[in-house]
Amino acid sequence: MKKKKLFVDHFFNNLSITNSLLDYKKLETIAYQLSLVKKNNGRLFFIGVGGSAGNCSHAVNDFRKLCNLESYTPVDNVSELTARINDEGWENSFSDWLLASNLSKKDAIFIMSVGGGNKKKNISTNLIKSIDLALKKRTKIFGIVGRKDGYLFKKGNYVIRVPVVEKSLLTPISEAYQSVIWHFLVSHPLLQVKKTKW
Repeated sequence: MKKKKLFVDHFFNNLSITNSLLDYKKLETIAYQLSLVKKNNGRLFFIGVGGSAGNCSHAVNDFRKLCNLESYTPVDNVSELTARINDEGWENSFSDWLLASNLSKKDAIFIMSVGGGNKKKNISTNLIKSIDLALKKRTKIFGIVGRKDGYLFKKGNYVIRVPVVEKSLLTPISEAYQSVIWHFLVSHPLLQVKKTKW
């Protein structure tokens, strides 16, 4: 009798495959480029929506606390974010926040997203407008994304794609690896200046 494959095996086997396919060279490049942002007294602005927004908030904490890299995210201030959405629209909510933060070429934006935005399909337009603003300001664009056909992967400077093989697991594995990758970065000797408590 054939043993039925459990979902737990399927899910964690896919995690193992993703791990084996990650571009480690690109990860090292991202760590190095972030160290240059810090060296040049630049700031790091994390941007994401949905589950990625929660990851942005956590990443800000880690980059500030462990790396002494000045970091922010618009999703940490729900009053300002919702006021901007209400008054200027969802699509301008992040780019207007970046303008108010005086985004410059010394700074960098770091986008976490599953798809990375799509102009034709009108998906994640606030991410797209942030990318366009960064390009205009000559601000470095970092990112972690699950798809290579999105706006972020095409337009960003230092973007790592989470190589998810099973399409139905794109969102959970992409968002899980956002956490894995930023924890790699804040643990990297080029960036970490303070040890974790445990």
